[in-house]
Amino acid sequence: MLSQTPKPLCRTDGKRFAITLIGPGGAGKSTVAALIAERLGIAFVDLDRRFSDRGGDISEYINRFGYDAYTRENIETYRVALQQNRDPCVAALSSGFMTYRRDIHPEYARLRRDVEQSASTFVLIPSLNYEICVAETVRRQLTRPFAGPPTKEEAVIRERFRVYVDLPIRKIETMQPLQLIVDEIVKSIGLI
Repeated sequence: MLSQTPKPLCRTDGKRFAITLIGPGGAGKSTVAALIAERLGIAFVDLDRRFSDRGGDISEYINRFGYDAYTRENIETYRVALQQNRDPCVAALSSGFMTYRRDIHPEYARLRRDVEQSASTFVLIPSLNYEICVAETVRRQLTRPFAGPPTKEEAVIRERFRVYVDLPIRKIETMQPLQLIVDEIVKSIGLI
C-alpha cells in the first residue's frame, strides 16, 4: 500500500537519495527494488533494463563485443542514470557490478566506492551460507530466460560469493517472504 505522502528522501548535503541493491543474479534485487519504489512512491531504476535500452540484449552484447566492453558500457549506463535521475529512487544494479576490474572504466573506482560507502546500499543474497547460497542462486538463475548452463551459473556464484559477503555493506538474506525484506530495508533507513 502506498503512503499518501512519502517521506522526503534527501540527504543532509542536499543530494538525491538512492537506495541501492546489489548482489548475485537471482537474489531478488529487481523484485525487491520495484516493491520498495512502489511503497515509497519513488522511481525504480533497473540497471540491466537501462543497459538493454542503450545496448540491446545483454547476452548478445557480450557475445558480440566481449565482457570487458559490456562492463565499460554498463558502468557508463549507471553513470548516465545517476546524472539523469535527480529524484529519489531505488536502484537494482547488475549482478556483476561490484566485481569489475577497478581500472575497467575511468569512473568505476569512484562509483563503486560511493555504492560501498552509502548507508542506503544493501547486499541482497539468498543465504550467507556458502553452499545454500550457491544452490539457491543456481536454482533461481535457471528459471530465467537468459540463464546459462547450470555449471556456468554455479561457477559464477562460487567466484563472486566472497566478493558480496566481504563488502562492508549490510546483507539481507532473501530466502524469506518479500514483504519482510522490503520492511527490513525501509525500516533500516529510517523511513518507517
